[in-house]
Amino acid sequence: MKSLLPLVSLLTVAAAPIAPDPYAWLEDIEGRRALDQVKAWNAETEQSLTRDPRYEQDRARAKAILDDQAQIAEPESILGDRVTNLWRDAAHPRGLWRVASLASYTAGKPEWRTLIDVDALGKAEGKSWVWHGAQCLEPDYTRCMVALSPGGTDAQVVREFDLTTGAFVPGGFVLPEAKSRYTWVDRDHLLVASDWGAGSLTVSGYPRIAKVWTRGTPITAAKVVHEAPRSIVGLEVRGPVDARQRWPIVAVNTTFFQSDYIVRMPDGRFVPMPLPQGADVRDVIDGRAIVSYSKPANGFEAGVLVAYSLADVAAGRRAAPELVMAPSASQAVEEVSATDHVLWVKVLDDVSGKLLALRRGSDGRWGQRAMPLTANSTVHIVGSSGGRDLAFATVEGMLTPPTLYAVGADAKVTAVQSLPAKFDARQYAVAQHFATSKDGTRVPYFLVTKKGSTSPAPALIHAYGGFRNAQTPTYLTDQPYRAGPLGLFWVEQGNAFVLANLRGGGEYGPRWHQAGLREKRQNVFDDLHAVAEDLVKTGVSAPKKIAISGRSNGGLLVGVAMQQRPDLYGAVIAGSPLEDMQRYSHLSAGASWIDEYGDPDKPADWAFISRYSPYQNVRSGVRYPPVLFYGSTKDDRVHPGHARKLAALLKANGNTVYFHEYLEGGHAVGADHAEDARRAALLDAFLRRELMGK
Repeated sequence: MKSLLPLVSLLTVAAAPIAPDPYAWLEDIEGRRALDQVKAWNAETEQSLTRDPRYEQDRARAKAILDDQAQIAEPESILGDRVTNLWRDAAHPRGLWRVASLASYTAGKPEWRTLIDVDALGKAEGKSWVWHGAQCLEPDYTRCMVALSPGGTDAQVVREFDLTTGAFVPGGFVLPEAKSRYTWVDRDHLLVASDWGAGSLTVSGYPRIAKVWTRGTPITAAKVVHEAPRSIVGLEVRGPVDARQRWPIVAVNTTFFQSDYIVRMPDGRFVPMPLPQGADVRDVIDGRAIVSYSKPANGFEAGVLVAYSLADVAAGRRAAPELVMAPSASQAVEEVSATDHVLWVKVLDDVSGKLLALRRGSDGRWGQRAMPLTANSTVHIVGSSGGRDLAFATVEGMLTPPTLYAVGADAKVTAVQSLPAKFDARQYAVAQHFATSKDGTRVPYFLVTKKGSTSPAPALIHAYGGFRNAQTPTYLTDQPYRAGPLGLFWVEQGNAFVLANLRGGGEYGPRWHQAGLREKRQNVFDDLHAVAEDLVKTGVSAPKKIAISGRSNGGLLVGVAMQQRPDLYGAVIAGSPLEDMQRYSHLSAGASWIDEYGDPDKPADWAFISRYSPYQNVRSGVRYPPVLFYGSTKDDRVHPGHARKLAALLKANGNTVYFHEYLEGGHAVGADHAEDARRAALLDAFLRRELMGK
């Protein structure tokens, strides 16, 4: 599946006029003046919020919840008859990478052997390592490429590791710190897209050149297999494996949502795949690439899954797509994972998860079978075992703790591990509702309240609304992207917690996403306002008693919403946010998102972006809701200058602003559970002060 990246051609046409920026100095990420200001704001925020009588209780409780030994040990990878997992707890905040037999794991009694203690490794090497995953080579899975990030940045160091000896390979493959993409070709060759030196990166800062590196040769001798122009977003490489072989692939991300694919054939040739615009390769099964369409093509509607014969591609024959699955109007394909004979597909149906097992018949038709998992739940495919045609899936809800299941193609479902309840769910109620947006669109949202609470009550809405990312409900204590157990802390005080499914996301497939793109972005903001207004209309909450929360693109969302409706919202939480949309394409990885937002350097695009860009729309004399910005100095995806500059401007205009920037953690902000727990406690204290008068 496509990971982060994405950009569009940066042909600059008559740049939009940029007025002198009095806070441009805050864009100097590690600059002394900027960091001194950050430290002063951090101290101010901590001094104010840590005095809350619940702060220390919340922090300690959040840390205990996040570090609890009773957590699901999700499979990171299935390596034949073994399974790996990254385990984090109080004693190992950065994690233990460990391995167990698949048999013991599936039986719910894994016998773990530690491979890498990330904390100990960091201490020994004098590095603040954060785990970024590992790729191990079939069929024996003895050699793995292990990725570690210094401080949680997107950049990473990649080193070869031997599972047999439990040590890094002397003289093995090593990729220096960069935003590298890599995969195995075979035991002695890697396919790598990386920073090869001057001119080798795109405007967005991602690799544009893919090479094959041969063991025993210097990395400078790696041979180019594809070179793309600087104007693309970047290259990714992948290595899907079917029952017969590995299929190394170069994905040329020409924009965030458009990629061209080049696949390596068994004879070593890299052959372009004849895919239409908006097609994404999701996996490979039985010599067929499984592809999703985000746009109508070849007689199929957007949102479908189709299959292409790789043998036809190799032979230069016309590769005609065959239909694998066409979701209904209420459905969206979210996750795809292939085992040797089964294609596992997780779909959303009105934002509830379903797991399907698909097989191709001898007549070329694909049949599907729904797996008997709990209805009206959130489902995620977290791993699969190819030879056993076994999928591992988690099932949870806002009031239902996660359970990990092993699911067979015969629909046999076995509970592997269940998380004990962290709170008494009988005290709360959860329901799905639909608000009506300005243009009449029905917008779903999930509402959690404490039974017997007095209405109207303070409410917290978390939302995202972008990049095809669906927001699905998860257990109230297990939501790190939504500040961990903050949702639980909030509702147990008698308040309401809401998860909104705005346009721009992927809840209903491509059409839902495309309804919030570029000049249509106001639809996303209108959807959020509609959800808040529905809370008022139904008596759940009241104007100025509603807080809104979002991270990254969601931070942009709430930055806009607070300016458009200061009468409606009473508090704002903006994490790692984009805020200066006139400069965003020139900051960190911002240029990669032009396909989503538009190009502010083009007058036609700036005309619609300028209507909502938070940094350019602060009005003097207007009192905006109190806002808390949080982020990380080490965020090399969304530039920390966004939050810094808007915070400074709002403060200068007399608004109430709280600010907290962690020195580590990258875009995810929390490098470990201690930081996540602190953030949950700070946010609860902020909401209590501003919405509850505590």
